[in-house]
Amino acid sequence: MYSIGIDIGTTSICGVLLDSSTGEIRKSVTRNSESFIPSDKTWEKIQDVSIIEKKSFEILDALFDEADGKVESIGISNQMHGILYINADGNCVSPLYIWQDERGNQPYKDGKSYAQFLNSFAGYGLVTDFYNRENGIVPQNADGCCTIGDYMGMKMCGNQKPVMHISNAASFGCFDLNSNRFTIDNGMLPEVTADFTVLGEYRGAKVIAAIGDNQASFMGSVSGNVPLVNVGTGSQVSYLSDKPVFGENIESRPYDGRKFLVVGCSLCGGRAFALLERFFASVAELATGEKCDSLYKQIDKMLETKLSTDMTADSRFCGTRANPNIRGGYFNVSEDNFTAGDMAVATLYAIANELKDMYGGEDSAEIVCSGNGIRKNAALQKVVSEVFSAEIKIPRHMEEASYGVALASLTAVGRYDSLDEAQKLINYR
Repeated sequence: MYSIGIDIGTTSICGVLLDSSTGEIRKSVTRNSESFIPSDKTWEKIQDVSIIEKKSFEILDALFDEADGKVESIGISNQMHGILYINADGNCVSPLYIWQDERGNQPYKDGKSYAQFLNSFAGYGLVTDFYNRENGIVPQNADGCCTIGDYMGMKMCGNQKPVMHISNAASFGCFDLNSNRFTIDNGMLPEVTADFTVLGEYRGAKVIAAIGDNQASFMGSVSGNVPLVNVGTGSQVSYLSDKPVFGENIESRPYDGRKFLVVGCSLCGGRAFALLERFFASVAELATGEKCDSLYKQIDKMLETKLSTDMTADSRFCGTRANPNIRGGYFNVSEDNFTAGDMAVATLYAIANELKDMYGGEDSAEIVCSGNGIRKNAALQKVVSEVFSAEIKIPRHMEEASYGVALASLTAVGRYDSLDEAQKLINYR
């Protein structure tokens, strides 16, 4: 038997067909969503829900065909924070306002933006909804609202009302983590569940409520009580806690109804290394007069033998969520260490140390790493291992969010007694 996991991202949709017994991926399908709707407002970021729905079902059916119909469960992961409106029949009547939408940062009153007025952030569903209500944009026939994952779960099962997992509910903003309830009511909020609730069936397979992509990625990456370091454009360090933990650039998010996922976020993880590569490329172009497309291979080769320096760096070139005005830099620069190799090594340590400073969990002998920013950078793997004093483990599969919701769905249908047990299927390279 098999389980399917579908991850609806911002720019792509990924589906995996997971062997329920071995954890091996039988088939993986990824499609560019190509669903952005052009707008004359620079701050508006919206997508066409009908395109996302069509492509999601195409992927789903392709995986069913590969499994010869032997699918017992379906899990859904989705880009968090975004919001769409539905009518009384459960049909979408608006675009998807995604997490990148900045209408919440527009001026509201008393010197505050719409987001500040709600003590929340732009891009969060209820902030977007607040702006829409105040400006008469909510469709007149709107009867409810939800995330794109909730909508797809509803459509798969032929339901008219969405059910929202707490991982997505918290991403809407204005949500109390202790009571698992919204702190405001727009009259359209869906039912909220803390469980991996079965919504119904699609082609005989049970479908569970959609889970936010951050939590889903953790579920699909980590086996055991160990932290996760993810390095992409930005970077995060995540770990499970029995209670919410808060701090500068630290956020606690609902996980499975029992635990919280504590996340420390850096805005400039892999982006910091990319900035350095672009700097090196500009120097090469200056020296040769020819455009240099990429120097990553050359930098990787250099770092095979160069992994120490007394130069230090601050990789917060894009600021932080708490203080967007902070800037990075290079320090303790001398005539002996002012080299490309020293700058590269200092940048890697800066990326790792920023995450370590945000980590508040227990010491662990192992740490799981995901994201292309670290999967493809052997030198960063060594540095993270040293900074965290832990052995690096990297999942064999790259579709962490899809894999995670497939595991959650197997738990929901009773194939495994707990998510912890299901996560033992994760294989590491």
